Amino acid sequence: MHRRLPGKRGFTNIFRIEYSVVNVGQLNAFEAGSAVGPDVLISAGLVSSTAKPIKILGTGELDRALTVKADGFSVTAREKILAAGGTVEEVGSGTKAD
Repeated sequence: MHRRLPGKRGFTNIFRIEYSVVNVGQLNAFEAGSAVGPDVLISAGLVSSTAKPIKILGTGELDRALTVKADGFSVTAREKILAAGGTVEEVGSGTKAD
């Protein structure tokens, strides 16, 4: 029976967390020394809503020190923000802490 229904193979992970993604290079649009949080990202048009948790990814380069607040950070994004002299704050993480 499963060979007759090729589209029905596998499964859908019901515990998957979908993030709204912002790249580090997009953060250069903000003033140096400013605090960038979910509300600021929405007003700048980088994120459409807070329905999904926000994750910062490491694509691009950051040339100014910012205080970035988001639900998650990739390892490279965290390194680039800290290397530019900024700070990283995780707020309201969408995942359960171990």
